[in-house]
Amino acid sequence: MTKSKILMLYTGGTIGMMTDPETGGLKPFDFEHLLEQIPEIRLLDCEIETDSLDRPIDSSDMKPEHWLRLAKRVYDGYNQYDGFVILHGSDTMAYSSSALSFLIENLAKPVVFTGAQLPIGISRSDARENLLTALEIALARRKDNLAMIPEVAVYFEYALFRGNRIHKMSTEDFEAFQSLNYPKLAEAGVHIKYNHSFIEHPTKDSIKLYDQLDPNIGVLTVFPGMQESFIKPVIENPSIKGLLIRTFGSGNAPTDPWFLETVHEAIDRGVKVVNISQCSGGGVIQGKYEASRALKQMGVISSGDMTFEAGLTKMMFLLANFPTEDFAELYQTNLRGELSN
Repeated sequence: MTKSKILMLYTGGTIGMMTDPETGGLKPFDFEHLLEQIPEIRLLDCEIETDSLDRPIDSSDMKPEHWLRLAKRVYDGYNQYDGFVILHGSDTMAYSSSALSFLIENLAKPVVFTGAQLPIGISRSDARENLLTALEIALARRKDNLAMIPEVAVYFEYALFRGNRIHKMSTEDFEAFQSLNYPKLAEAGVHIKYNHSFIEHPTKDSIKLYDQLDPNIGVLTVFPGMQESFIKPVIENPSIKGLLIRTFGSGNAPTDPWFLETVHEAIDRGVKVVNISQCSGGGVIQGKYEASRALKQMGVISSGDMTFEAGLTKMMFLLANFPTEDFAELYQTNLRGELSN
């Protein structure tokens, strides 16, 4: 039988860092050194090919153009490989995994993101287990030989999550990510236990790549005591096409007349305004309390239980690829498992 083929893409991040002897800081090293640190990779019963961005970057420098490049690389190699593993810094991993979930439609093969909290050269690093298990998940097949995980996912510290359902919760714990509104897709112990009923099942349609994102959006976090002199220029910025307002609790915001009037004016001039909660779990229920009723009445769009990362990348995706469609309807439609019905 022909061996399975995996493409491993390296973007940068802690998993591929080493200590600079001159500065004591961390800097990326090349991919071959990564394989030298984990020789067990070569023991897997598969063929692994590697590729990377032209220059590995810290994930803080990840931008929409990088997401587009990663999605195109997966698309271009789709018929050549059985699965994909993307090594990525943890700080913006949730954004990247969310973006790829929207950019690639009808995915039937695994695209597994992973990374590490400690550089691979450190004795207590979590990089080895994360990478080896991510590869094993990318290779996993069902009894009918279809991919066990036919979607964009994130593996970190013994847990596999849907890529557009996660949020980084800790800078210190190895269990850096949580998915508070959706169950884990799998848990790794002595065996990997898959939560089959919560794994996305592909359609029979052909894979489709979207090659545009619109980054002309703004984010406004409401807070007690916010001042008109600061808030109004943000909302009135003429370059933004979409605005995410990070509200309290289930979608509540201050009811100052100047604030509500400014939001209403933005909607009137065509800005797509979305209400997304500052909370990591639960979601927005506009109108549940008086403090969100005015937003609902003026046409602010509810994000439901989407994560902030999914809500932001979905806005970029819809603005670029469906400019003439009903934005509110599409935004509140579950496209890739990012939103509970």
